Amino acid sequence: MKLKLDDQGHVVVQDGKPVYVHDDGKEIPFDAPSALSKIGDLNREAKGHRERADAAEAKLKPFEGIEDPAAAIKALATVKNLDDKKLVDAGEVEKVKTEAIKAIEEKYAPTVKRVEELEGQLYGEKIGGSFARSKFIAEKLAIPADIAQAAFGKHFKIEDGKVVATDASGNKVFSRARPGDLADFDEALEHLVETYPHKNHILKSSGASGGGASGGGGSSGGGKSVTRAQFEAMDAQARVAHTSAGGTVTD
Repeated sequence: MKLKLDDQGHVVVQDGKPVYVHDDGKEIPFDAPSALSKIGDLNREAKGHRERADAAEAKLKPFEGIEDPAAAIKALATVKNLDDKKLVDAGEVEKVKTEAIKAIEEKYAPTVKRVEELEGQLYGEKIGGSFARSKFIAEKLAIPADIAQAAFGKHFKIEDGKVVATDASGNKVFSRARPGDLADFDEALEHLVETYPHKNHILKSSGASGGGASGGGGSSGGGKSVTRAQFEAMDAQARVAHTSAGGTVTD
């Protein structure tokens, strides 16, 4: 990205922040104090990770040279049984442990099921609700919210009660307007759509100009006509999006 300059070569400032132009042409003010604060937070977090790694390495030091950890653990369990003067071998102890665990799992199975149901309801409200209320979907996409969720819902999950998005590589999607912070739902969805290989089939006509829109005189989404070969070359998501947007297929 590069600084935006006016006709006199001066840096353009918005709300006291210099404006940068990204590679895709988007203009975003850069909040330097916020970025520096976030860098400091990340450095402290990295230091904590290093300290935990050093502590873990120190704990593993006494076990250097053990080539079969499973055998070592089994041997320690056997010795513990002997030290406790139990009159059963290690195999019987494991059997008792397994039965005890099974009894506990059966006892709390209804609770676990209820928790899973509540998690599903939370996901439906947080993720499904975000798709249903999305301003980006309403204004920019030629497909309804449920089709958008079917195509991109897998990229969203809930962490600590918040909706978090990940890209196709599994990396979290960060905000470009707020460096260091995670992108909110609409910004993350916009990023996912921009990187979607068949985005021209789901964007509204007014949103298809530039930035990767397809040529050939056809408008994107909203009734676009494609050949049978082009339709069969699409993935399943793109086919659903194309037909849902009113697109047609010609032989």
